[in-house]
Amino acid sequence: MKTLGFPRMHKEKNERRDFLPSFFRTLRDEDAYIYLENGYGSGMGISEDEYLRANPHIRFVSNKECYEQDIVLVLRCPESYEFDYMKDGSILISMLHYSTRPTRIKRLKSKNIYGVSLDSIRNDSMERIVVNYRGTSFTGVHYAFEELSQSMEDFYSAKREAINVSIIGIGMVGSMAARASGKYGSREIMAKMNQINAKGVVVHMLPRNITSDREELSKILRKTDLLIDASNRNDPTRYIIDNELLGELKPHSVILDLSADPYVTDIDPIHVKGIEGIPTGTLDKFIFYPDDEEYKNIPAEVSTKNRNTVVGCNAWPGVSPVECMKLYGAQLFPIIKTIIRNSIDKFSEYSDSYFMRAVYRATVEFFEKEKEEDENLNKSTIMYMG
Repeated sequence: MKTLGFPRMHKEKNERRDFLPSFFRTLRDEDAYIYLENGYGSGMGISEDEYLRANPHIRFVSNKECYEQDIVLVLRCPESYEFDYMKDGSILISMLHYSTRPTRIKRLKSKNIYGVSLDSIRNDSMERIVVNYRGTSFTGVHYAFEELSQSMEDFYSAKREAINVSIIGIGMVGSMAARASGKYGSREIMAKMNQINAKGVVVHMLPRNITSDREELSKILRKTDLLIDASNRNDPTRYIIDNELLGELKPHSVILDLSADPYVTDIDPIHVKGIEGIPTGTLDKFIFYPDDEEYKNIPAEVSTKNRNTVVGCNAWPGVSPVECMKLYGAQLFPIIKTIIRNSIDKFSEYSDSYFMRAVYRATVEFFEKEKEEDENLNKSTIMYMG
């Protein structure tokens, strides 16, 4: 029988997400033993008895024992010391974010751990399968509008002009953010606006051919009340909006970071955020004002001269943990069953199984192959244009 480990996440006090008993109920007929870390589910008010009733193969063990199993599933990437617990040839299923975590890839390869990145599991149309777009975009926009209502003096005025929202990125996260912005991020604010007959919200979607045009982008930023980064960059070493350009924003403008890319300083050149000089938020703190201490944690080579209120979190869906885990559980159970029932060396982009193909697209091997193909294509294009 295969063994599955489900550790808890301890980095942040307010990270309470664990898979629900209903998820483990779907696995009760699988040929597998399941090890949950002591206290699993307690952050959401779920008792050990509820898990044991859902699946008789469950055992409660230490954090270390969870990581020692054949397959480890944890929503957010393990801490560095937790990688050391994992055995050679084991499988790690987690949000691994290969494109912005090169040192993580090296760690997986050096430990001979077969990584399956939840954020990279994609169907045959290359669309994400395990994702909570609404939990990311609607939650972030909600808090951003709450802050804007405080910083913008005439926010609740029938005489003000329309509120301008500018969104970097036109993918699903950006599209959802546009929908949420059209509703002021919450029913409460929208109801107040309707009562006073205030002007609405104008949403500007900014594709790459605009964000690469500094002159046009400068004009847009001068009118922007809420700037949202929902980008997915190919090159994490380059800013989309540098700090100097950020100075074009109005003093009351709010910045919402939905991408939550980190600053990575242990490589050269360093990896940076899409917007230069803003902090990276967590579930413990996701609202930052210009004089907050967190700015001191930003790398010295990053300019923080121009500052606005920033709303940002590296795990927006975690703000509503139960709703989030219901969705992830439903999305993941056929994928986990596929991994349990098959030898991992049979997974490929040519597999007969839909889910085996989807899982393979989430591996380091596939990521590096895609990256190499993109680099070769770029070189060919440059040579042709030259």
